[in-house]
Amino acid sequence: MGWWTERVVPRLTHATLDNPVVAGYRERVCADLTGDVVELGFGTGLNLRHLPAPVRSLTAVEPSDLSWQLSERTRTTSTVPVTRGDLTAESLALPTGSVDAVLVTFSLCTVADPVAALAEAGRVLRPDGALHFLEHGLAPDERVRRWQHRLEPLQRRLAGGCHLTRPIPDLVRAAGFDLDVLESWYVPGGSVSKPWGYVWLGRAKRPTA
Repeated sequence: MGWWTERVVPRLTHATLDNPVVAGYRERVCADLTGDVVELGFGTGLNLRHLPAPVRSLTAVEPSDLSWQLSERTRTTSTVPVTRGDLTAESLALPTGSVDAVLVTFSLCTVADPVAALAEAGRVLRPDGALHFLEHGLAPDERVRRWQHRLEPLQRRLAGGCHLTRPIPDLVRAAGFDLDVLESWYVPGGSVSKPWGYVWLGRAKRPTA
């Protein structure tokens, strides 16, 4: 990673996603979490304040050392113990079937292989565990999609590899999950923000054999 990605992008990402509107979405995606949780793309720890009481522990998958450093104050004041785990979501050292839930928010856009990361999430989940996700990606409107494709090359260069056109529900299904809950909408902000602002909130489980 270059200087911009290592030193600037984590701060820009934090500033962009640390706001009351997104906090409300985080509250919803975290609401039903329980037990031992793995978070893919922990970032600066913006989900910690929204973890409900039944969460026993959180393992943070976070490649950015700066993001981890910036999360220190939030981690030390959290009632949930946080451990830094693997640096990449595509290969987790955790045992198969060892966690109750996997949480991922605004991170599948930058993962090199999102289907592989989601498949790993499925591997480490217990049979009754669930994937909770809040992600942005490919919009349903053709005009917005055209702008997403035009802007994506610049977005990837400036935002640490962030893709605007990933079809998140399709990726979740491709990794072997069944969607239990799926909602989608544009984040408030007007037409100019739509290429960045189409989000999905969902919960998914592995099919039972």
